[in-house]
Amino acid sequence: MLQLRTAVFPVAGRGTRFLPATKASPKEMLPIVDKPLIQYAVEEALEAGAERLVFVTGSSKRAIEDHFDTDVELERQLLESGKHDLLALVRHIVPPEATCIFVRQGAPLGLGHAVLCAKRAVGDEAFFVHLADDLIYSKVGCLTQMRQHFEKYGTSVLGVEMVPHDQTGSYGIVAVQTEENGAQRVTRIVEKPRPADAPSNLAVVGRYVLTPAVFAKLERTQRGAGGEIQLTDGIASLMADEPVHVLPFNGIRYDCGSKIGYLRATVEYGLRHPELGESFRAYLQNVWER
Repeated sequence: MLQLRTAVFPVAGRGTRFLPATKASPKEMLPIVDKPLIQYAVEEALEAGAERLVFVTGSSKRAIEDHFDTDVELERQLLESGKHDLLALVRHIVPPEATCIFVRQGAPLGLGHAVLCAKRAVGDEAFFVHLADDLIYSKVGCLTQMRQHFEKYGTSVLGVEMVPHDQTGSYGIVAVQTEENGAQRVTRIVEKPRPADAPSNLAVVGRYVLTPAVFAKLERTQRGAGGEIQLTDGIASLMADEPVHVLPFNGIRYDCGSKIGYLRATVEYGLRHPELGESFRAYLQNVWER
């Protein structure tokens, strides 16, 4: 069984749908209540057993590296002010046993290219890919669910959910068949098909466990939809050599790459917040009754 201890976070995108908020700050640093999206992503990966965190970055993404670095001056100020709870929060963003690796994607050539940029950092092991703007709330983390599937079957696995048929053009769409062991094997994967061309409405939504064989496929993948090197095309090639499964995960997904999805996440995470939830609910009820 391949080791699975690395999580790759492609964070080089510019987040143009959130301009001007993302002009100087990465979209992955947009906060949901009191934590940025990228921190939720890292926490999910750590819960799933990741030990190496590989961030594939681009220009104007220094804020992500700073967020996961030690800020000696801030820690000194919090210590001197007696703000020990806040000090613990900033010190424990990443546990000391985890390693952060930052890799630059020199040109915006797509998700497949971003994953390929992480090849040297990943090595000959299986790895997670986590897209931070797909925020998933679940009692058992989505990547943990996927790790359990990988450990049972030993195959690459894609996190999926059903989407409205008229939205297939926004996702990688898969067709699957159920095997005798109950696993759902991918038989076809298409990047952003028109509804009339979609093989189903089962969409890949920002969570992957991939075997290292995908790197060789991505190295030979030509530019596809949108003129980019698509991860779905690399996975389609991988399927010729080894099985690829899907996992309809348990959880609620918030598309924080869209403004309405981001607002939904902010409201619902606010309502679940242990300190703010009750007062926030009362506020929303008051607004509703005006």
